[in-house]
Amino acid sequence: MANDVSERFVLVVKKLVKEGIAKSIRKVSQSLDYLPQSMSEVVKGKRNVPVEVIQKLIYQYNVNPLFLFVGEGEIFLDENQKYSFKTLTLVTDVDNNERIVHVPKPAQAGYAEDLNDIELVRELPTYTLPDIAYQTGTYRSFDVRGDSMEPTLDENDILVCSYLEPSLWETGIRDHHVYVIVTRGDVVVKRVINNLRKHKHLELHSDNESYKMYRVQGSEIQEVWFVRTKISRFRHSKSSMPQGFTNEDIMALHQTIKTQADIINKMHLQ
Repeated sequence: MANDVSERFVLVVKKLVKEGIAKSIRKVSQSLDYLPQSMSEVVKGKRNVPVEVIQKLIYQYNVNPLFLFVGEGEIFLDENQKYSFKTLTLVTDVDNNERIVHVPKPAQAGYAEDLNDIELVRELPTYTLPDIAYQTGTYRSFDVRGDSMEPTLDENDILVCSYLEPSLWETGIRDHHVYVIVTRGDVVVKRVINNLRKHKHLELHSDNESYKMYRVQGSEIQEVWFVRTKISRFRHSKSSMPQGFTNEDIMALHQTIKTQADIINKMHLQ
């Protein structure tokens, strides 16, 4: 027999169809990656809906979780409420200690497209850091893609970031700081100007001046991660030489400058 949550789930699905948001119950089922046959059994009260499907319904159709789980409030969230109810999948060890999930470049597109796929997140590599600062809280790391944040960040740098709760986005995202912004389809690293409160968007700026600023609407944002630490590849050279120059080239350049300076001094003495 179906539980109360499943009954409210069915009520929401039928309302989506009634109001024309979805063409049919089957279409709702397909949008949630849920077998139509299983959805049919849920609608008939023969089985309970899985939590993963409920999470997808909440995200996909802006449904109020409080209504689904405890029967309180409106069925759908308005624009001002929806930031507060985004969910985050965590990964823990056998002692229930949270691990840092790493999102490498090849996985970033899939990560952004389907954050509600719990198995996808759990299959990503995880690790811990010895620094006590990373023993509590929720952290995630991301590979840097491309050159848009040069010279601050290089491609293949790894950014260790702390999670910013959606309820804090409007007040907690600090202007001119660097964040990893996960949108519906992409993972980007940008310097941010926060206009969520006034204009419902973020301005995303690159440190590389060849890239233009662009805006992302608050409704498109899935996750916000504040950059805490950069892990870079170690370079063994004592100093970074200008590209294409050797030590001999630089010594010759110094000698040329010295010779020219001597000539100029002699001219002044004449």
